[in-house]
Amino acid sequence: MSTSSPTSSPTSSSTDPARELRAEVVVAAPPRVVWQALTDLRAMATWSPELVRMVALKPGGLRRGQWYVGVNRRGAFVWPTRNVVAVLDPERTLAWDTPTSGARWVYELAAEGEGTRVVHRRPVPEGPSRLSSLVAGLLLGGAAEHAEELEQGMARTLEGLRAAAERASAA
Repeated sequence: MSTSSPTSSPTSSSTDPARELRAEVVVAAPPRVVWQALTDLRAMATWSPELVRMVALKPGGLRRGQWYVGVNRRGAFVWPTRNVVAVLDPERTLAWDTPTSGARWVYELAAEGEGTRVVHRRPVPEGPSRLSSLVAGLLLGGAAEHAEELEQGMARTLEGLRAAAERASAA
């Protein structure tokens, strides 16, 4: 099976920071293996250009309703986000809401041949929060620019996920 490089594709105006960001990749590993890699949140921080760390705030591990603090970095600027696991459907969907920004971060897995298609989306159902817009405008080069950077970062994150899952599958 051949794998594809992660792609990102704007779903509306590329200058609209509230647009749904999207990236996807086909991984040469079954959903079970991709899920194991995806739910290792320590590893996710090594794949993402912006995420430094995810820290659980309540006992019980990864589960629906679990709270995490995401520590993010862009250059010298470091900021926290509060995240709540909203969807946890093993081997299918992992999503968390980030009230700090108004975003939902979604990973969807689907078997495709002997591999797995992973779609990573970032909708902002109610639009970006005021805090998010202010921080993006003052410290991240502008909301539209940061959205573009995030979408590219999503594709890089999927590349890391793909590589980790394919290594694990081959082992």
